[in-house]
Amino acid sequence: MKSQSRFKAAVAIGAVAALTACSSPAPGLVKADGVQRVSVDRAAYAGELSAIRTSALKLGEALLADNGNGNVISSPGSLLIALAMLRTGASGETAVEMDSVLGLPARDRDEAMNALLASLEKYDGDPGSVDENNPPRKPVMHAANGLFVDKNETTGAGYLETLAKHYGTGVYPVDFRDEGATKPSIDAWVDKNTGGRIKEAPAQYSPDNTFSLLNAVYFASAWRAPFDPNSTADRPFTKANGEEISVPTMQNELKMAYADGAGWRAVDLPYADGFVMRLILPDAGAGTSGDSARPGGAELGEIANALESAQPVPVEIHLPKWDHKSNVDLIPILNKMGLSKTLGPSAEFDAIQPGLKITDAAQAANITVAEKGTIAAAVTQFNGAVSGKPIPLQVQKISFDRPFHYQIVHVESGLPLFMGKIADPRS
Repeated sequence: MKSQSRFKAAVAIGAVAALTACSSPAPGLVKADGVQRVSVDRAAYAGELSAIRTSALKLGEALLADNGNGNVISSPGSLLIALAMLRTGASGETAVEMDSVLGLPARDRDEAMNALLASLEKYDGDPGSVDENNPPRKPVMHAANGLFVDKNETTGAGYLETLAKHYGTGVYPVDFRDEGATKPSIDAWVDKNTGGRIKEAPAQYSPDNTFSLLNAVYFASAWRAPFDPNSTADRPFTKANGEEISVPTMQNELKMAYADGAGWRAVDLPYADGFVMRLILPDAGAGTSGDSARPGGAELGEIANALESAQPVPVEIHLPKWDHKSNVDLIPILNKMGLSKTLGPSAEFDAIQPGLKITDAAQAANITVAEKGTIAAAVTQFNGAVSGKPIPLQVQKISFDRPFHYQIVHVESGLPLFMGKIADPRS
């Protein structure tokens, strides 16, 4: 492909002189010309896409498990994409560990990720153009991948070609030792690709780094049927410890997918197009800790399968409003999952940069849920340095008046873009 060959010429050995300047979010930031994903046939990768969804659910379980009994907002979708890009540069035991722990496809992983990104792309738009007080009827789902590499280090041409070919990743040559120029450039990329909802990159900046890989996900959509603000009222919400509080709670009645199982009830509350908010309510008394709002990975898969095969039925829903944010250090979470070699001193990422080791990994995410719709954003960042689941037709009633789990799900792929739990809607 012509665009790929241009990209290869621009970045093969970090040759900054061959890069063309573009309209940049910060002075001095340049981007490789011709970054463009190739087209793939999604139908050819059904098995791989199923494995990718399972991997995302596993990551979501781990993200929620590490955040105690409080409110959490996370993006397993963003983390999955970032890890898949990192895996592209892994070899040896590191690659084996990542595939085993994450459950990534053994073959055609990058092609399947390309198909996934293409299925999301039909909703792409500029986060900066969204009026967040009036979420759009046509959802905006913006996913961006960025790679900042030190222009004084050699970055593998094959790695960069794969990121361009299957992830559409732009490469930005910088001098990490010049924090005054480089950190504002990375932060500007984050700000631009999250519509200003996240202002700074989540991982700690270090002038010793030679590599920073980022994924940003932004979502904005009106509900298919908005909640009437006049029906919003203070209603009781019982916290995990039994304390009853009063929170602003929305009310609506519409058709949506409904399912229930041992210990849970769930609905897919539809956005205007292409996405749903998956809401999972544990049975009363299911537990005395916040973990009662955190289904396990296998259970999440069971619930997803049940809802995706369910026919819409009338549901009366009561749902609190919330506005939450989280900042997460990913290193202990991924270590606990079993990625010790991947994150350790013997990691094998020479295909990216010889001797590259991961120095930091973090995610920032936030979400606003109200009568008109939802706005959410997340950024996942990896830094590195050289050296490292049939329902009768009756009206179901469901009140989310105790700790519950939620996701924002892309219907076509089943990918959980965002995942969280509500322990107390007030904070």
